[in-house]
Amino acid sequence: MIRTVTFGALATAFLATGATAQQSGGTADEAKAMLTKAVAAVKADKDKAIALFNKGEGGFRDRDLYVFCSDLKTGMAIASGNPNTQKQTTGVPTKDIKDPTGFALGAALLEGELKPEGTITEIHYVWPRPGADKTPVPKVALVERASDDLGCGVGYYK
Repeated sequence: MIRTVTFGALATAFLATGATAQQSGGTADEAKAMLTKAVAAVKADKDKAIALFNKGEGGFRDRDLYVFCSDLKTGMAIASGNPNTQKQTTGVPTKDIKDPTGFALGAALLEGELKPEGTITEIHYVWPRPGADKTPVPKVALVERASDDLGCGVGYYK
């Protein structure tokens, strides 16, 4: 009887730990809400918004959620709130960004960002979590045109 109780307690603790780990990252709904907030910030003051996105301030970095953007006229990646990969993914042609498996992530992002305003495109890929090791994990980006010349996205980890 004691073994059953001990096993039950361990199983409960294990399940609780797993649920906490799953809930520690942002959700699809939270990513969509952040994207909506980012698009509104771009419309209010694009330069200020980009600065906030890159710094992860103003509510534009929450756990593993962050905003990234591309200049649609030049094709350059100009904002990323991911401290792990910000230097590798800003100031470069968006079309050249690939996920760790070689998937042409940047081209897919641009394709989604070039769609009419109000259209959210979902892109599946793998990417390292901010603040974690460099191991890529499944991720979904929600991208949208924020203005005539700027496309932005927020991704969530699955």
